[in-house]
Amino acid sequence: MQSNYVLDTRGKVCPFPLVEAKEFVKEIPSGAEFEIYFDCTQATESIPLWAAQSGHEVKDFESIGAAEWKMILIKA
Repeated sequence: MQSNYVLDTRGKVCPFPLVEAKEFVKEIPSGAEFEIYFDCTQATESIPLWAAQSGHEVKDFESIGAAEWKMILIKA
């Protein structure tokens, strides 16, 4: 099932996936589930760390390719 809110940052180098995630989350309501797709290795650490520090819940985090990831979060 796909979330209503999807941010696809594949093809963008770090730190842009994290920068875009921070901006994206400002535009959605609290409690909303959102997906982030990325292929920047550094984001596998920076996005979950930011989510934890910001109070967002990481619902799912999976590898979807050789160097691609999908993270599902719930906005605090």
